[in-house]
Amino acid sequence: DVQLVESGGGSVQPGGSLKLSCVASGFTFSKNDMNWARQAPGKRREWLSTIRTDSATFYADSVKGRFTVSRDNAKSTVYLQMNSLKSEDTAVYYCVYTYYWGQGTQVTVS
Repeated sequence: DVQLVESGGGSVQPGGSLKLSCVASGFTFSKNDMNWARQAPGKRREWLSTIRTDSATFYADSVKGRFTVSRDNAKSTVYLQMNSLKSEDTAVYYCVYTYYWGQGTQVTVS
């Protein structure tokens, strides 16, 4: 079974940083693109970033220049480094593989 387990969320002041991790299992991680998304209270889910198997990266305009996605195929782990955090970044952050979503990790910026 596919499992995606996020960690690294927490509370941080505006301007601070956090690094999220997502450990994947149940599929061949190195052969698949991985994504990050988030959902803020009362808002729709928002795609944030994709990292392809060739490590090419893509970002939503809302996080471009502040967030960096990376992957470690040996650890089946995808990361999201978040810098210059803003209050509007407060949300539950999800690791996504095709239509599989992790349980999410809460990020609060205040």
